[in-house]
Amino acid sequence: MKFAIQVNEGPYQHEASDSAYQFTKAALEKGHEIFRVFFYHDGVNNGTRLTTPPQDDRNVVQRWSELAEQHGLDLVVCVAAAQRRGIVDEGEMQRNGKDANNIAPGFRISGLGQLIEAAVQSERLVVFGD
Repeated sequence: MKFAIQVNEGPYQHEASDSAYQFTKAALEKGHEIFRVFFYHDGVNNGTRLTTPPQDDRNVVQRWSELAEQHGLDLVVCVAAAQRRGIVDEGEMQRNGKDANNIAPGFRISGLGQLIEAAVQSERLVVFGD
């Protein structure tokens, strides 16, 4: 089965990101396809490379980056939600006159159309968080 995943909550405020990660990982292990993981609303906070959890805690952002690298996942962060929360890639940094970027490895910033495309191209859209 081909899935699209939508994550609406940040990595440490809610269980949604952990649940989405575990679902995605399990689906891949069972041979399913993940068309795209789309991070929306506070979920875009999963895509910042500046997250630094304590050593005895899980690193949610790093787990997503590693899973993307292992399986060639398309991790897309909503541009409008990211800009509101101070998450920028190289292109957005230059376009908005910022002096740094903070997008995590394996993530990219794009528009809401990427979510629509994922929903159309997939058999199921699974949403985590409100």
